[in-house]
Amino acid sequence: QVQLVESGGGLVQAGGSLRLSCAASGSILRLNTMAWYRQAPGKQRELVADITSGGNTNYAESVKGRFTISRDNAKNTVYLQMSSLKPEDTAVYYCKAGVLPIGSSYEYHYWGQGTQITVSS
Repeated sequence: QVQLVESGGGLVQAGGSLRLSCAASGSILRLNTMAWYRQAPGKQRELVADITSGGNTNYAESVKGRFTISRDNAKNTVYLQMSSLKPEDTAVYYCKAGVLPIGSSYEYHYWGQGTQITVSS
């Protein structure tokens, strides 16, 4: 069993910054690509950013230059540093991880519970 626990959400004014963390725990042999998604009310869940185990990153156009994804492989944790936040960044943010569990030959995808980010204008 693998768990992803997110932290760092909250309310912030436009132009402000927040840092999200997502820690993975459980029967993990290897963590592969980790990612942050978000879902605003009435909209589909969308990819915000992802990072491979080797540190290669990918960002949605809407957050490029404002958000930075990083990871600490020793801590099985992925971070999302968000700056210059805009009201349109308001959403529930979810962490996702590709995990090779101990004793398995297959990668499984796990999701965190989600954390609310609200950006006021």
